Amino acid sequence: MATALLCIPVKKTFEVDLSKPLRDFIAIAYGNTNPDDYNYALSELNKLRSNFIAKSGEKQESALDVCYRYYDQLSAIECKFPITENQVRINFKWQDAFSKDLRTVQKKVLTLASGAYEKACVLFNIAATQSHAVDPQSLGTDEGLKMAAKLFQQSSGIFLHLASTISPVTSGDTTYDLQPDTLNALSSLMLAQAQDCFVRKAISDKMKSGMTAKLSEQCSHLFAEALKLMQLEAVKSVWPKDWLIAVASRQDVFRGLAQFYQSVVAKEAKNFGEEVARLKIASDLLAKAAKQCGSNFVYHSYQKTVIEAFQKAEKDNNFVYHAKVPEASTLAVIEKAAIAKPTPVSNPMSQNFKDLFERIVPLAVQMALSTFEERKSEIVSREIGRLRESTQILNSVLVSLNLPAAIEDLAGDRIPLSLQEKAAKVRRMGGIEHLTYLTNDLPALLQRNKEILDECERMLNEEESSDRQLRAQFRQHWARSASELLNQPIRSECAKYRQIITSALQADSLVRQRYFQHRDAIALLSQPDTDIERCLPSGNALSQLQSSPIVSTLRQLMGQVRQITEERDAIESQLKDAKCDMSQERQSISLTTLNTLMIIDRNLWIFLKGKFLAKCCINPVCILGRLFPI
Repeated sequence: MATALLCIPVKKTFEVDLSKPLRDFIAIAYGNTNPDDYNYALSELNKLRSNFIAKSGEKQESALDVCYRYYDQLSAIECKFPITENQVRINFKWQDAFSKDLRTVQKKVLTLASGAYEKACVLFNIAATQSHAVDPQSLGTDEGLKMAAKLFQQSSGIFLHLASTISPVTSGDTTYDLQPDTLNALSSLMLAQAQDCFVRKAISDKMKSGMTAKLSEQCSHLFAEALKLMQLEAVKSVWPKDWLIAVASRQDVFRGLAQFYQSVVAKEAKNFGEEVARLKIASDLLAKAAKQCGSNFVYHSYQKTVIEAFQKAEKDNNFVYHAKVPEASTLAVIEKAAIAKPTPVSNPMSQNFKDLFERIVPLAVQMALSTFEERKSEIVSREIGRLRESTQILNSVLVSLNLPAAIEDLAGDRIPLSLQEKAAKVRRMGGIEHLTYLTNDLPALLQRNKEILDECERMLNEEESSDRQLRAQFRQHWARSASELLNQPIRSECAKYRQIITSALQADSLVRQRYFQHRDAIALLSQPDTDIERCLPSGNALSQLQSSPIVSTLRQLMGQVRQITEERDAIESQLKDAKCDMSQERQSISLTTLNTLMIIDRNLWIFLKGKFLAKCCINPVCILGRLFPI
């Protein structure tokens, strides 16, 4: 049988450096990972792409494994390295596979910074290479036919997959070979050629004529469907000049074969008139196909067989059987046997595939872990806030009672210990001089931050204006994504920092107000203890309370308060140091336990406060009256 097959041309591409952009992204997005650890992997990825370019379109089946490995690696890294306009920017430039045959002015080359686009183009070339890998010389053997049918079905499945997924990848801006109509036509054509292989196998195995007729009728139907899709207005100018003729002729050839083998069935059933009618149809169809193809017709042997069979059957019927030859329109329709089906795209395609970047966590998982850490920090911050709120309530009550200062030095001959500690802390932090410097420096820092933000917005505006001018000048040749879209995340960041500056202005105003309100007291605390002591009033009138039972009770309760404060500090430290083991789904510190401790801690303070008042049998105002009588 004739062995002419149609092979899909491969897309041409250009070399790009994958190493540097991916290395930079590893350093930025995976901060705990050393990019140097992936030098070998990055180098191998570049080699895979170079080998893929060299092997695409070769007629050896071994070339497919090289293509499969590069595709598998692209699939493995797409969740780890988001190759897009505004993340990992790598420009992939691909030429239309049918650029030599295009007879209209249209886009022949498309460049996109998109990993999905690279992956789609690689898939296209894999399907094209599968059509090239079918060796016409091997179609005379069983193994050759099986391999050819397998490759054509896989190719059909890939084109069908691309047709359903390509639109979001290119956003409608694509070359003709990647248009859904083109891809659907190629899928149908490859499926028809796969059915062609099953027809050849049936003929080679001398399968029953009825089944061979059904297989041939389905093959003719598939070529008819492919021809219909190829003749769509949007894509009919894409194909090489001889393709439409070749597909149309094969539709007729296989319909003629279906009629030929069905005539054998009619002869076996002694329906000699039907036999002659079907052979007449087969002869006419093959003659029509031969006329269409001219010198390129490769089915002469079958045409000769059909003509000889028709002449013999017609002669036998005229001289022996005298059966009535029915009209072609009255003949029963030949059933179809659909054996060839598109093979779904498998992942991985190559055997024993190993990801070069298997140690890198997918970006989605990395983001999920980051979200978990943020949530954990939020919970810890909230619990610490509750602890500090309780401590502030405690401190406010102590301040209202003038404790512990009221009971530290009732003799009045030295500075209270709490005041000494606070004064020492103020001096360690630089005193009133450092605070004045920081307060005076706030406007300059604010102005500097505003200038930086204004400059960032100016640069964005300038870049967007330049992009609009170039887009208006070059129109469809300006293939970059619009700057307004790419700059949206940066604009959002600018708006966020503008809001932060506005909030900082309000905070600065409050800080300055508090500074001027308490400046004299802070200046006093910045002095040596001897100067502070001279400014304090004498407390001789309270010396008789030194041994008072009330003072002893207060000191005892203040000791318990210090213990509570220390416990809270310890709990806060544990919260800050809490580590979560995600692999075993457990925490080193239970937040539920800590919440319980905090509630007990607060209740303990309420209990102590109540106990203190109960023991004294008076309210806080009365306590102040006793401690500091007028």
